[in-house]
Amino acid sequence: MSTFIHPTALVDKDAKIGAGCYIGAFSTVGSEVSLDAGVRLESHVVVDGRTKIGKDTHIFPFVSIGLAPQDLKYANEPTSTEIGERNQIREFVTIHRGTSGGGGVTRIGNDNLLMAQAHVAHDCQLGSGIIMANAATLAGHVEVADRASIGAYSGIHQFCRVGVEAFIGGYSVVVKDAMPFATIQGNHAKCYGLNRVGAKRRGYPDDVIRSLSRAFHLLLNSKLNTTQAVERIGEEISDCREVEILVDFISTSTRGVVK
Repeated sequence: MSTFIHPTALVDKDAKIGAGCYIGAFSTVGSEVSLDAGVRLESHVVVDGRTKIGKDTHIFPFVSIGLAPQDLKYANEPTSTEIGERNQIREFVTIHRGTSGGGGVTRIGNDNLLMAQAHVAHDCQLGSGIIMANAATLAGHVEVADRASIGAYSGIHQFCRVGVEAFIGGYSVVVKDAMPFATIQGNHAKCYGLNRVGAKRRGYPDDVIRSLSRAFHLLLNSKLNTTQAVERIGEEISDCREVEILVDFISTSTRGVVK
């Protein structure tokens, strides 16, 4: 596998470029950057800082990765950005490196789709199989679990968590933790229960869907507060891993959950 570097690209001599990489016209790759095999940078991409990008990730024009965070406390301390394999990062996406106060690394897993103009701020931790639609925005220190979807022009407040397979509709403002498997929409966002369409598409058995539906009913539609609802869920629903994930997410929330 041969690597192609366009004559107009600026690639630092100390950058580590894997086999079969493609670096397009007018792209810039800094000295501490590491690109694994098969990474493709289209034209006008900037990758800088201590940044590692996993194999077969495809990065489209005008993307910026690994530059200093938009944090006034940042004092140019050595922090990093880590991006996994087979990601698609579309036009004008920005991904900033971490800060010493936030763990020092911004991390993105595998097989994610970040659509045009999405933003991943400093110290965010993203899993795999995530979709961020156009101009979806994560403030600093946000955690997004596997297979979550964040709609276009939605914003997630700093230090919030987005649970596994949560679906956040477009133009939403999320200021608390978004529960796993939930459908969430609005400004400020509200939870509308189980994402049934997503659960069916992912092949969850009917009994799991029924258990999750009952759990969300107790959380959202009963007259119980969150603590009481979680206790009732534990009494009524057993041997359902997905419900356990939901309950654990709620129990470990420090910001409270979107209801």
